[in-house]
Amino acid sequence: MHIPDGYLDMPIAVLFYLLSAAVVGYSVYRVRGTLDEKKIPLVGMVAAGIFAAQMLNWPIPGSTSAHLVGGAIAAILLGPYLGCLAMTSVLVIQCLLFGDGGITALGANVWNMAVVNVFVAHYLYVFLRDKGLHLASFVSGWLGITAAAIFAGIEVGLSSSFKYSIGVTVPTMGIWHGLLGLLEGAITAAVILYIAKNRPDILNEEVSEE
Repeated sequence: MHIPDGYLDMPIAVLFYLLSAAVVGYSVYRVRGTLDEKKIPLVGMVAAGIFAAQMLNWPIPGSTSAHLVGGAIAAILLGPYLGCLAMTSVLVIQCLLFGDGGITALGANVWNMAVVNVFVAHYLYVFLRDKGLHLASFVSGWLGITAAAIFAGIEVGLSSSFKYSIGVTVPTMGIWHGLLGLLEGAITAAVILYIAKNRPDILNEEVSEE
């Protein structure tokens, strides 16, 4: 899902830098002064898990690539704002140190995976939590990654720099990640259910309803 350099027209790249900066800045504002020091190790573990999960990439003809993201796990365990910041830190490190995702496309990649994925997953989880933890975590993992992929398809599809049109990129990204999202949803549900059984204090109501 990481968009490389050269895939986005500059106006689109700049637009998503501005949008991502606004949301990340607001997330810093919401988290600042409220972060429990006991949660810092959890942030590190979640970020490390996301980093590892995203290392496996499959190229998608007609678009970018497919890989697990981990946005729903970040949203459920950390809440949307801290989850957004954890995901952003992973994406910045991947971009600057490992060349995974272009510098010009970093704003779009942050928007797709740290904003869309995390916030969509969070609100789906909150909406469905009363229906059961398994269903809520599965759907948030599945649809969170799918929504992020559709945004990536829109961004590259609207760019004249990319050879395929939006009529190809959106269905391609949506279908492939809709299928991959079933795996992401299953992994999310398994992780959350395991934590709920063994460390229920991590799944506190305050974070989930943030």
